[in-house]
Amino acid sequence: MRYLGFFAILGVLTVLTHLYLYRRIFRDTSGHPGWRKAGVFSLAALCLLMMGSRALALMLPESFMHALATIGWTWMGAAIYLILALFLVGSVRSLIGLVWHRRSRPAPSAEPSPAPAPAVSEERRQFLARATAGGAMLATGGMVGYGTWRAFHPPVINRLAVRLPGLPKALDGFSLVQISDIHVGPLIRRHFMDAMVEQCNALKPDLMCITGDLVDGSVSELSHAVAALTNLRSRYGSYFVTGNHEYYSGDEEWTEALERMGIPVLRNRHVSIGEPGASFDLVGVDDWSGGRSGSPHRYDLAQAMAGRDPERASVLMAHQPANWREASRAGIGLQLSGHTHGGQFFPFTLVVSAIWEHAAGHFEENGHHLYVSRGTGFWGPPVRIAAPPEIVHVTLLS
Repeated sequence: MRYLGFFAILGVLTVLTHLYLYRRIFRDTSGHPGWRKAGVFSLAALCLLMMGSRALALMLPESFMHALATIGWTWMGAAIYLILALFLVGSVRSLIGLVWHRRSRPAPSAEPSPAPAPAVSEERRQFLARATAGGAMLATGGMVGYGTWRAFHPPVINRLAVRLPGLPKALDGFSLVQISDIHVGPLIRRHFMDAMVEQCNALKPDLMCITGDLVDGSVSELSHAVAALTNLRSRYGSYFVTGNHEYYSGDEEWTEALERMGIPVLRNRHVSIGEPGASFDLVGVDDWSGGRSGSPHRYDLAQAMAGRDPERASVLMAHQPANWREASRAGIGLQLSGHTHGGQFFPFTLVVSAIWEHAAGHFEENGHHLYVSRGTGFWGPPVRIAAPPEIVHVTLLS
């Protein structure tokens, strides 16, 4: 019922958004019937594509669905920026008009007031509507064009050195690479994955950490693209923890698939990384919200830490940064998380920063560290603005 309520609200907002765009871009800019009909059909088609993409995915061939998904998700990003641009351009236009009206108003006098000025002509009103719509579309095209380029362009490499409590001197300089929130699906395919793997291998890490939200789809649909991860090269291998999107896509099926690919999944357990005389514990937990999906697997830090020596150095892989302080008190020296995408694109960057205390980047308290990745891929609109995708390269210091 919770999901039905969410999608019902989302559907109503989507319809209202397209009605508003029809009014501002088509109805207000011209009275020509052909122009208005074109607006009705095009926006209705885009609205239905956004709301019915999942149903279409079950009925259409994969290649055709890829093209429709690209159009639908890109249009979602464009629609968001169109609304913002129309509001901003319209507000600026109204402000300029108000200032002009006040400056051109004659000073009060004792003479009888002149007759009221005639109403704005329909031609002038239409010209202003066209100027506003044109300016908004131009600004939207620039923003979405840049954001799409940034989303598909190779992720930036963010380098971080962390002094890890208890790390043996023999492991000083140990390097790990974190990738997170890739969201392999209709838009992120094998080509993107191969390029990302090549970037990671160029860093020559000792360990690869994949912190959830790897997929948006079933094993049968996406295994070919995900199999690119088998080409990751590091001294101690690659490890994975579930994110909330794994639960939507089948957490147990994906766990089995990744294990078959040689990528261990840390479901509330820990492993030793290094040599017998010089090692640290890599701890992994299931997603913080995993239990809500009905799966028997849920976040359990106590189970993941059970049996380990609290004096040993430790790194925790946890998809969401929700429980960092509790993990620190339990002895975790470094937590690697993702989930937030850093907001992915403005203005959601501001929203996410307001919701999450630790929205993105490096945080330290009392010698304990947290790094929240902005994600290596993207979810939804293929747009990244003010929150570029990243691959995180961490050097551990003793």
